[in-house]
Amino acid sequence: MAETAPAPAAAAQAKAPKKKSVAKPKKSGPSVSDLIVKAVAASSERKGVSLAALKKALAGSGYDVEKNNARVKLALKSLVKKGALVQTKGTGASGSFKVSKKPARCQILWSRF
Repeated sequence: MAETAPAPAAAAQAKAPKKKSVAKPKKSGPSVSDLIVKAVAASSERKGVSLAALKKALAGSGYDVEKNNARVKLALKSLVKKGALVQTKGTGASGSFKVSKKPARCQILWSRF
């Protein structure tokens, strides 16, 4: 009693073609950084906008903050590093933020020299 039936089934599975992953189309619209800068600039708070208030403003404009919480934090950190935003309180992505008085592009250009 020879069991030869499983061998052809295993060979058929090995020859199955790989499925190609379909690239997702890039979403149109403003980036997270642009939305953050607009929300902070629209605020009239003298000491800056807190992270919680910023998330409320983004959610109010239709951005899914719950799903993209990590993107919001990374964008805040990069905007502070670039000089577009100034962090008035806290460290990292927590605290309060306001728009820098100096344009971010000028600071980047001058930092090269």
